[in-house]
Amino acid sequence: MIVRRALLAVAAIVVLAVIAPLLPAYPLTLLTQALIVGILAMSLDVLLGYTGLTSLGHAAYFGVGAYAVAIMTTEKQAGLIPCLVIGVLLAAATAAVFGLLAIRATGTYFLMITLALGMVIWGLAFRWVSLTKGDNGIAGVPRPSLGPLELSGPLPFFYFCLVAAAVAWALMGLLVMSPFGLGLRGIRGSESRMLALGYNVWLHKYAAFVISGVFAGFGGTLWAYYNGFVSPNDVQLVTSVETLLMVALGGSGTLIGPAIGAGLIVFLKNFASVYTKRWLLILGAVYIGVILYAPSGIVGALRGRRR
Repeated sequence: MIVRRALLAVAAIVVLAVIAPLLPAYPLTLLTQALIVGILAMSLDVLLGYTGLTSLGHAAYFGVGAYAVAIMTTEKQAGLIPCLVIGVLLAAATAAVFGLLAIRATGTYFLMITLALGMVIWGLAFRWVSLTKGDNGIAGVPRPSLGPLELSGPLPFFYFCLVAAAVAWALMGLLVMSPFGLGLRGIRGSESRMLALGYNVWLHKYAAFVISGVFAGFGGTLWAYYNGFVSPNDVQLVTSVETLLMVALGGSGTLIGPAIGAGLIVFLKNFASVYTKRWLLILGAVYIGVILYAPSGIVGALRGRRR
């Protein structure tokens, strides 16, 4: 089963790589956006789908990574590798500090604490004008180069993001299939039972929280390069809620499900808004339909039908 899923994912990556040169610029740009947002959605799934912790502050780590790249490229003219490393490390440090405050809570209390912590980052992005430029945001983030390879064009940058998303998916897949990942699934099922078996439940949850923040920060670094602009909108509550809906739409606890959910939402938002000003109603109808007829998400529904 695992091998078949991996082969399907690899086949999907190959198909994307083959059709990319045939696509016009706009659909290619949307595909690139879907890949980046998919990394963010998969990172939240490590916390929600495998550990059972619902976070409303996940955009904070995404924004920290994005702001790190924006500041380093515009102020220090730093290259790709230093920006990626520092962006991911700052996101990891933020998640490590926030995890100490949030992990001891459960249920609704955990949800509210992550919401408050996420708003702290939003407040800093909005008020720390000397560093973040406040509500104006940081514009003019240039596309990077990887050695002699220029990534400024839509197609080279798409391939770069495709490789980055594939690597992130593979690493998260190895994580959730490892003994540590099985421990997370056990904690999601019953914390008391895992405690009785001798597992350090707090440490497992804390590690999952930090790892989830690391991958969200990685997605944020790519977002800064993709968008060329970073603002407080990237760390606001709406971004966290939208990411949560991506996971629910695609199917939590599957990794590939949140990536599919991210792609669907990106394309629905952009194409529906072209034809109607009420595109949010279309998104709402899609969410309601999934909740009513596929409560385990699109991937979960397909698996149930196959069984």
